[in-house]
Amino acid sequence: MAIDIERTRDQLVDDFAAVLSEAEDMLKKASQETGDRARDLRAQVEAKLLAAKLRLQEMQGDAVDRARDAARATDDYVHDNPWQAVGAAAAVGFVVGMLMTRR
Repeated sequence: MAIDIERTRDQLVDDFAAVLSEAEDMLKKASQETGDRARDLRAQVEAKLLAAKLRLQEMQGDAVDRARDAARATDDYVHDNPWQAVGAAAAVGFVVGMLMTRR
């Protein structure tokens, strides 16, 4: 799952870099053009940015769904195994306490 998240993040960064690069190129061309051609180039930039925004919203929705599923799974596990959860929390607290007293 961590590999999928890393790949998705890298893909998102690459996609936005490409969109921004294309948008910069189109805006430079639009600044040199006038009239209908400039309007067409601006419309293309807006369409690219809208597509990128929609992709980001889609990925945000997927991330929220995955986080919600993980929270449900954790809640179910704690309800099914309360003593193991208490033991794990105590162990983590003990380790953190030991690390803090060493400083």
